[in-house]
Amino acid sequence: MDLNPRFRFEGFVIGASNRLAATAARTVAESPGSTYNPLFLYAKSGLGKTHLLQAVGFLALERQSSLRVEYLTLEEFVERYHASVAAGQVEAFRRSAQETDLLLLDDVQFLAEHREMQAELLRLTEALQAAGRQIVLTCDRPPGEIADLDERLVSRLSGGLLVDIAAPDFETRLAILHRKTAERGVEMPPGVLETVAEVGASNVRELIGFVNRLIAFQAVGGGSLTPEAARALLTDELPAAPAAPPPGPAPRLPTRPVPVEPDEFSAFVSVVSTTVAQTVEAWRSRIGEAVLRWQGEGYRTRRLEQLLFSEEIPDIAGELAQYAARVEELRRLAGEAAAFDPAAAGHACFRDPDLVEEARAFTARVKDGVEPPPPPSRGLSFAEFIEGAANDAGVRAARAVIAEPGKRFNPLFITGPSGTGKTHLLHAVGNELATARPDAVIACLSAQAFTDELVQAIDAGRLEWWRRRFRRADALLLDDAQLLAGRDATQEELFNLFNAFTDAEKQLAFTADRLPAQLSGVAPRLTTRFEGGLVVELAPPDRIMRATMVRRLLAARHVTADDAAVEYLAARPADSARAVQGLVNRALARMDPASETLTVQAARVAVEGRSQRPSQTQAISVVVPAGLDPVMGSREKVAWDWPGVADRMIEELR
Repeated sequence: MDLNPRFRFEGFVIGASNRLAATAARTVAESPGSTYNPLFLYAKSGLGKTHLLQAVGFLALERQSSLRVEYLTLEEFVERYHASVAAGQVEAFRRSAQETDLLLLDDVQFLAEHREMQAELLRLTEALQAAGRQIVLTCDRPPGEIADLDERLVSRLSGGLLVDIAAPDFETRLAILHRKTAERGVEMPPGVLETVAEVGASNVRELIGFVNRLIAFQAVGGGSLTPEAARALLTDELPAAPAAPPPGPAPRLPTRPVPVEPDEFSAFVSVVSTTVAQTVEAWRSRIGEAVLRWQGEGYRTRRLEQLLFSEEIPDIAGELAQYAARVEELRRLAGEAAAFDPAAAGHACFRDPDLVEEARAFTARVKDGVEPPPPPSRGLSFAEFIEGAANDAGVRAARAVIAEPGKRFNPLFITGPSGTGKTHLLHAVGNELATARPDAVIACLSAQAFTDELVQAIDAGRLEWWRRRFRRADALLLDDAQLLAGRDATQEELFNLFNAFTDAEKQLAFTADRLPAQLSGVAPRLTTRFEGGLVVELAPPDRIMRATMVRRLLAARHVTADDAAVEYLAARPADSARAVQGLVNRALARMDPASETLTVQAARVAVEGRSQRPSQTQAISVVVPAGLDPVMGSREKVAWDWPGVADRMIEELR
């Protein structure tokens, strides 16, 4: 049986009477099979059991579209079983049921009438639990109160979580009334809904019945709808006041008709009048039925109601077909909007067939207003990435991921000290994936930005939109995973995204400054998933890589350098690319503006911090005994940068 699109969590009004049930249902939908298995919801008729049950199915499919979800009433379950018995396909029936990831079974109180199904349901529940699959059941009473129910099944059903739903309190009733009138596009006078909530309906269906009576009262012009009139109308304390007569002379009261002798002409007129009356009543009846139907589905019927006052018989078939086509268009548009922002599907324009154009414009705005997740930085590409022995393993793994995204090394976890190129490599992978598939959505951002966006979505009440935004991505690349520590909500969302991406064979990649097992404050269920892919370590750049970095940095500043200067800078201790960049910047800052070439002397002065003040820089000839100068081959050396005495003093002379 298909799920009813009206039964989603977004349309479920939560109050004190049903908060625990709604929370448990959402938890199960977000992680089927891991908690509260089975979940057993029980309540009297009309309190929202079926709504919650189907909402679990919708949310589970939103989180993991690959899940196999089955919603059945117990009667349908029994019919399928009997059909399989008649066809000799009982084992096929059992195998199909046991392969369901999420089984939603409604109205199990009727098990008392089907004793043969109790053993079958017990077998199925045990199989689903053993396989880590979820089962959710609803009933009008707890398992122990179902007559003649097998004790083993009672024990099994009670072994999960039993939650009852009570009758709504005043606040919840009022919230439901506001929701239902808004869905119907109806405004009630002040105080009316509060009065209706005070009447004390025992269930939600009764509240909806109250709303229908009030709307009908308004539609037929039954007089001014005041809180007192509403109370009288719903409790039958007093008859509803008739509408005030229009101003003008008092109408003439009908008199007793004068008997007329029937003749052939009057008989003909009578037949014609009767036929016309019957025809008129027939088309009005069809419109009335259509009004009730579409109002019951939550659509405004102003267009149809206006036909009731038409002086001529309209094209009923054409009008009803046009109305149905508009409703279908609204459903399609609501589905498109929901794909970007689930909350947008509840907009009032999707419930009024007179507002199709407005619904189209609103859907377009929703689509345009949803930006994809942050993409990789275009400046961090493989063309700019310096490869060497220190990162060879990481580069080869990255290229394998690019060749087969989602199939090899998923997730890819890149670790190493700060400044070793993890972020650059991560963005380079993202850019290559985007180049291979121009239509792909590649999400590439830091764990800090990921958390910030989540917080903003929660504050704005757009959590489902945020989830959808990332779920529609084809790859998720998250930088600095160590920043997830202690952020439970972020870890929970990432865990769900992780499962959805791996199930859909979408690529995941992460970076961190330590190995997954060393990520303190990160839940084991995440760290073990990080380790389940490929973990590669990047080491600090070696001397050859540092020399390449120096040349590229100088070229970017349009500066030439002696080979000796490049080698000198590359030989300096530097455990990261940032450290190399710092050395180059220091050398360029101390470089003589009049010179176009960076010399080794200038680089040494900049790096080693020796003073070049004119008063302290002198050329002094020093005589060196013969045979003690194998380097210069001369009796003299030229000493530059002769320090002043003050620069060598440890403390002032007293």
